[in-house]
Amino acid sequence: MRRIFRSHLVVLVLLLLAASAAQARWKPPQHLTWYWQLTGRVQMSHNVDAYDLDAFDTSAGQVRALHAAGRHVICYVDVGTWESYRPDAAKFPKSVLGRGNGWPGERWLDIRRLSVLEPIMTARMRICRQKGFDALEPDNIDGYTNRTGFPLTAQEQLTYDEWVAREAHKLGLAVLQKNDPGQVRELEPYFDGVLDEQCNQYSECSAFRPYLRAGKPVLNAEYKLSRSRFCAADTRAGIMGAVYSIDLNGSKFAPCWS
Repeated sequence: MRRIFRSHLVVLVLLLLAASAAQARWKPPQHLTWYWQLTGRVQMSHNVDAYDLDAFDTSAGQVRALHAAGRHVICYVDVGTWESYRPDAAKFPKSVLGRGNGWPGERWLDIRRLSVLEPIMTARMRICRQKGFDALEPDNIDGYTNRTGFPLTAQEQLTYDEWVAREAHKLGLAVLQKNDPGQVRELEPYFDGVLDEQCNQYSECSAFRPYLRAGKPVLNAEYKLSRSRFCAADTRAGIMGAVYSIDLNGSKFAPCWS
């Protein structure tokens, strides 16, 4: 009888913790001003609502400093490719590593191997949570549209992406869909917003309307277009657009809202 009671108590505690995390989770507003930097010394003085920074290279102290300045902080984590330079790179067996994705030291992952990838990705998300980040930006969640070296299907991608979103929420993190305009309708219920690259350059911005209709933010980064080419359209649509250097090193930041 005591064992049954303890078992029920454990379940109750877990449910309460999950409910508490969900209640405390940040809900990004639709008109979210934001700054994105993944390499180089972080410029901490931008007057924006949210910063998007690398999980491994950003310290808990930097996150605390941004919180003290009234900023929310989004955690960049790669969930779709292996990166040779990450401290957990040796945890990925060679069998899950596919073709290179065009960036030095990166190879696509076989996202069908959930039993291998889920523990590694959960550990990465926990790093974000432990450092105090408010949200997750999971990169490369569109392998099925690329030459990965694996015969990935759209459904297998959805299964993986939805798991990523659920796991982030379990840890109390908001989560943004990264690119993948082709699966917006299926993914929008699971994600709290979108961060897309070059939706104007590739004429894909309209694909993200389900997020705008749901009152969620659509963040757009352009690299090659000047603000005069797209800001008016982004502003009319309710999209939060900005120009960045493709290296995301802080050398260029020209937002549409300034």
